Amino acid sequence: MTATQVQLQYEVKDLSLAPLGRQRIEWASREMPVLRQIRDQFAKDKPFAGIRLVACCHVTTETANLAIALKAGGADALLIASNPLSTQDDVAACLVADYGIPVFAFKGEDNETYHRHVQIALDHKPNIIIDDGSDVVATLLQERPHQIADLIGTTEETTTGIVRLKAMFKDGVLTFPAVNVNDAETKHFFDNRYGTGQSTLDGIIRATNILLAGKTIVVAGYGWCGKGTASRARGMGANVIVTEINPVPAIEATMDGFRVMPMDEAAAIGDIFITVTGNKHVIRGEHFASMKDGAIVCNSGHFDIEIDLKALEAQAADISTVRPFTQEYKLKSGKSVIVLGEGRLINLAAAEGHPSAVMDMSFANQAKACEYLVKNQGKLEPGIHSIPVEVDQEIARLKLQAMGISIDSLTADQIEYINSWTSGT
Repeated sequence: MTATQVQLQYEVKDLSLAPLGRQRIEWASREMPVLRQIRDQFAKDKPFAGIRLVACCHVTTETANLAIALKAGGADALLIASNPLSTQDDVAACLVADYGIPVFAFKGEDNETYHRHVQIALDHKPNIIIDDGSDVVATLLQERPHQIADLIGTTEETTTGIVRLKAMFKDGVLTFPAVNVNDAETKHFFDNRYGTGQSTLDGIIRATNILLAGKTIVVAGYGWCGKGTASRARGMGANVIVTEINPVPAIEATMDGFRVMPMDEAAAIGDIFITVTGNKHVIRGEHFASMKDGAIVCNSGHFDIEIDLKALEAQAADISTVRPFTQEYKLKSGKSVIVLGEGRLINLAAAEGHPSAVMDMSFANQAKACEYLVKNQGKLEPGIHSIPVEVDQEIARLKLQAMGISIDSLTADQIEYINSWTSGT
C-alpha cells in the first residue's frame, strides 16, 4: 500500500490478487440467485442514482455481490471492513480493479487503521449507511453530528448493531430511520442459524484440525446463532453444553436436548468454548482459571469483547502462535488455554464466513432495505423500522423458486375462513 493508492481512493493489500478475487466472486454468485435478480432489476431501475452509500461490512465474496448490485443500481458506493480479520484481500482487490468500487480494507488491519477507514467512509458524506455493528453510525453521531442532515437512513444486520441502535434511540440521538435487517425472517432464521452454525465449526476446524466428535463444546448464548452452532456441533458428534442468562431460551435448549448450566460450572468441563451472545466478557478470568489444560476458546459474536483477553493475558506466563489464527496462552498455573482468531469472529478470521446460499437472502434484504429507504425518503419516522413483511415474503418466494420448490396456495374457501369470525365448531 502506498500514499498514491490512498489518493486513488482505495487501500487494499495487493491489486494483483484481483483475478483470483473475480473467480471467487463469480463462484459465490452461482449460489446467490435472489440477489442476482435484484441486481438485474436495479440495473434497469437505477433506484440509487445520485445516492452516496457507505457499507461497513465483512469484505467477502458475498458482500462483493451486494456491492456490485448496489453499484448496478446507480449508487456511488464505498466499502470498508467491519472487522480487522474478516477481509478477503483478493475480493477487495477485485472490487477496486474490476468494478471501480473504492475499498478501504485488508486482512489484519490494526484498530488505528480501522478507525481511520471509518473516518474515510464518513468523508464520503453518505446518504445511506450499511453498518455491521453500528460503528459508522456511532462515530457519525459522536464526532460528526452535522452530517446527519445528509442521511436518508441506515441499515443494520447484526444483533450487536441492533442493540446499539436501540440504545441510541433510547438516548434520543437516533434522529433518522434505521432498518432492522437482522430481524427479517429470511435473515435470522437462516443466516444466524444455518450460516453461523456451519461457518463457526468450519473456522474452528480450519484453525485447529481437531476432531469434534466426542469433545464437550460449550456454547454461550442460545439465540439463533447459538441454536445453529449447538445443533451443528451435536451433528458432528460433540457433547454440547449451553449457557444462558435468559430463562426462556434456557428452557428451549434443555428441551432441545442440551445440558444447561452457568459458565462457572461449564468452564471446568468444556473442551471447546464458543461465545455467541453479543455481550462483553462472557468468559472471564475466573473461568480461564478453572478450565482444563489445552481448552480451546473462540468467539462467533460480532465484536472481540465476549472473551476477556486482558484477564487471560494477566494469568499468562507466555503467549505464542502455534498455528495460523491459533495462540497458546501458557498460564502461570502450568496449564494452557488456546485462543482462536484473537477472539474475533472465528468463522471469518479462520474461514470464509457464511455460505453464499444463505447470504443470498441476507444481502437481498440489505439491498431491498436500501431501496425502501430511498423510496420512502422523508416519510419514515426516526427510529428502528422492520423490513416490510411483503419484502420478506418475496425474498422467500424467490429463494424457493431458485431451489425448484413449489408450495401450496390458499383456496378461496380457506381465505374466507381465516378472515371470518362467524365460522366455528
